[in-house]
Amino acid sequence: MAASAVRRGLLGPARRLGLAGSRRFSSGGGYPGTPLTAPLPGLPKPTFAGLDGPEGFETEVSALEGGLRVASQRRFGPFCTLGVLINSGSRYEAKYTGGISHFLEKLAFSSTAQFSSKDEILLTLEKHGGICDCQVSRDTTMYAISADSRGLDPMVSLLADVVLQPRLSDEEIEMTRMAVRFELQDLNMRPDPEPLLTEMIHAAAYRGNTVGLNRFCPAENIEKIDRALLHSYLRNYYTPDRMVLAGVGIEHQQLVDCARKYFLGAVPVWGSRKAEDVDKSVAQYTGGILKLEKDMSDVSLGPTPIPELAHIMIGLESCSFLEEDFIPFAVLNMMMGGGGSFSAGGPGKGMFTRLYLNVLNRHHWMYNATSYHHSYEDTGLLCIHASADPRQVREMVEIITREFVLMAGTLGEVELERAKTQLRSMLMMNLESRPVIFEDVGRQVLATGGRKLPQELCVLIDKVSAGDIRRVATKMLRKRPAVAALGDLRELPSYEDLQAALASKDGRLPRVYRLFR
Repeated sequence: MAASAVRRGLLGPARRLGLAGSRRFSSGGGYPGTPLTAPLPGLPKPTFAGLDGPEGFETEVSALEGGLRVASQRRFGPFCTLGVLINSGSRYEAKYTGGISHFLEKLAFSSTAQFSSKDEILLTLEKHGGICDCQVSRDTTMYAISADSRGLDPMVSLLADVVLQPRLSDEEIEMTRMAVRFELQDLNMRPDPEPLLTEMIHAAAYRGNTVGLNRFCPAENIEKIDRALLHSYLRNYYTPDRMVLAGVGIEHQQLVDCARKYFLGAVPVWGSRKAEDVDKSVAQYTGGILKLEKDMSDVSLGPTPIPELAHIMIGLESCSFLEEDFIPFAVLNMMMGGGGSFSAGGPGKGMFTRLYLNVLNRHHWMYNATSYHHSYEDTGLLCIHASADPRQVREMVEIITREFVLMAGTLGEVELERAKTQLRSMLMMNLESRPVIFEDVGRQVLATGGRKLPQELCVLIDKVSAGDIRRVATKMLRKRPAVAALGDLRELPSYEDLQAALASKDGRLPRVYRLFR
């Protein structure tokens, strides 16, 4: 009864007055008679995005005294992403105890001269709806913040403090040692071997130099890294001429003013003495093989465990991202594609790439076949990772070497256009995200001093021909292969046999005749 009375009370005015009468109470009654095309009184005038040509989307770059570069990109919206990118990473640790960059990644956004703890930093970010992150790769260290644009000044102040004034207390270093130990254990126990294989293929391809150095801290070095060693490294590599302050969704002049205010003239906690021992080594590709024989039978337990697999990654040197051939190699990598045997989807998922059509669709016993392209300022590495039952490792290796050899063979127009279209769409869709734009701006300005717009990259992709693909693939096949192998490797062919297969016309391994198996 009560419910029906409530319904009658609510619906009564609508029935008596009709739809127009009832609508009066839910439509902006505060501004009667104001059309939607007119601005509301008392509110700021809105700013709308306009199609003002590519010049409106160019990245602005300014070089300040001391070498610090400031880069910004226009983007509409109330939030911004900003951060500092530094030419620093594991490739620069040849003269140091390996693992320093791994430690610095874990120590980021801890206590500083201005903030007594990580919690205080997080509370400051929270006032502006912000989050923070630090990522370290082989050649770049990135400190990033996403927050409300109105908090630009305190966010740049926080960044300068985190980068230049970290306390690196004994307690924080000890906690970092524990975190690094845990991460190393997790790396060796996780079912997905791709991170470990990536480490191994780099170590095999660039043995003992630059990008071949360990990205993760070796277990034997954990106790050796202390504050004095960290300060020694920071003094050489955290210098203004190796830094870019980048922002997306920020007015360029505001970012420049904040950079002058908080970065210029700031004395780092490790002192103002000039860098003396900077490693300027150029990557030396060596090729070679790195094997880790390991019992993979109990990697994934449970009601539906992953079967025991052997994992192989084969790579060849490609080129740096500064060379013109970088774009053809990117198209080639997209053309190879691949993934896991349990992937589902249509053409947009890559089901028409070569590693699906020629490998996974024909050889159902293979669990994975995926192409990767790693590129740096002075070298590059194109790899294929494959997984299968340990008893079929030899056959799996031959299938992959055959695919490498076929890269330099006939290429259909439809296949090439599909790969170029997929690369363009992936590029443009990724750049819908503000943090991705920030990273793209920062990395390009750090490497080249400027930025190529997506439209320019799309034009370069369009120009790639079948001849370009054959040329770069033929050049790549002349190099010694790099091989990383993990698991039960009793059926793995020798490195010499694998090298001979890549040098042959059909990619086949030399025949092996056995009386007993």
